[in-house]
Amino acid sequence: MSDSNSTLSPSTVTSLLTRFANVRKEEVPALLASVFFFFCVLSALMVVRPAREALGMRSGLDTVRWLFLGTAVVTLAVNPVFGWLVSRFRTTTFIAATYLFFGASLLVFWWLLTFAPERMGEVSGRVFYVWFSVFNLFSTMVFWALMVDRFSLEQSKRLFGAVAVGGTLGAMFGPWLAWTYVEELGTSNLLLIAVGFLGLAVLAAVAVAWLQPSSGASAGGGEESADGVQPGTKPQQERVIGGSAIDGFKDVLRSPYLLGIAGFVLIMSIMATFIYFTRLQMVAAMTEVVDERTGFFAQIDFWTQFATLMLQLLITGHIMRRLGVAVAMALLPLTVALGFAGLVLSGSFVALVLLEASYRAVQRGITRPARETLFTVVSRRDRYKSKAVIDTFVYRTGDVVGAWTEGLLGRLGGGVPLLAALVIPAAAGWAVLSVWLAREQRAQAVAPAETLGSEAPVP
Repeated sequence: MSDSNSTLSPSTVTSLLTRFANVRKEEVPALLASVFFFFCVLSALMVVRPAREALGMRSGLDTVRWLFLGTAVVTLAVNPVFGWLVSRFRTTTFIAATYLFFGASLLVFWWLLTFAPERMGEVSGRVFYVWFSVFNLFSTMVFWALMVDRFSLEQSKRLFGAVAVGGTLGAMFGPWLAWTYVEELGTSNLLLIAVGFLGLAVLAAVAVAWLQPSSGASAGGGEESADGVQPGTKPQQERVIGGSAIDGFKDVLRSPYLLGIAGFVLIMSIMATFIYFTRLQMVAAMTEVVDERTGFFAQIDFWTQFATLMLQLLITGHIMRRLGVAVAMALLPLTVALGFAGLVLSGSFVALVLLEASYRAVQRGITRPARETLFTVVSRRDRYKSKAVIDTFVYRTGDVVGAWTEGLLGRLGGGVPLLAALVIPAAAGWAVLSVWLAREQRAQAVAPAETLGSEAPVP
């Protein structure tokens, strides 16, 4: 009995992490809290996402393109509000407010689906689609903003791969719940499950902020932190950032480095949208029943996340540590180029599923952790405000460009070959941008972090 218990003891978990995940003993509690945090966020998102797809498709694919435009507009409107929250409140306060707001919104949609289903028609379905798209962006952006704020550049290269595993497990668990229980519980009750996960996410965020109060050494490796806090003083993270609500927009436009990150995210979003609409077209041709579509999308998401998990466990950490950020980021453009080439050659549904699975696996398992390390060398204001602009508004702008470009190419009758002729050269430029960003990160890591964006003076 004692042997059995010892295998599950905290010391054993710590030993395994330090041995196999390149984690230092003192980092284990914060890492585990971060992993659980990301697990809860992605579980909440992915248990609801199949419902979003099913409800959004009620009005047809052309309507979905307009919903992408609506999402970009709403995201643009929300960003100043988020910037105001960041300027006025402490980190844990606005993070908790973000998740609690989306949780309350989910309760409203649950009530409509349960007690007023006649009102949850096409119009409400469109509202839900836009709302979820905003929820998706801000929930993950807030999570990663806290990560890059609390962990140093050196830590991010070692630990973010392990953190991403937690998200992948959540992204598998959510679709599995939806896939397994949608017929028994109904689409509406899946929203309640998501609310519960968001509540746990708030608790996990507080735990991370408490366990990891400082981002450690500065980007330049000096004794002073990246935020100008001397060792032994109150961490900068506990202070209000200050500034105006639109600082994020202004700082992105002023910084070539941040503009480069924005360009990377824009291209990535366009490519993802091309894949997304191809999938929607195929599912739309299979069934018109909402619950059946929900289950089908959930199955696709589950197996895609399974592939992502295998990739993360086997090679993600090795790529980040041994091959560097440039290779980790350039792998995604290479995956897209090869995937579309394969789609042109075969034209089968299997090729599409393989393209989507490989894209998501590389994007979430390798590229996303690598991309987040880019923000570890910028100012704290940029980690929250500029990052929010890039990860939300710029991302959704890419969605709009991708959706309407795909629709235009479809009307021209070019199909997948014409799309691939556009994608493959764009992927080459995307890869070049990836290498440039990695080099700029290395240069910024040995320069004062203040050169990338001004901090608001601390009162």
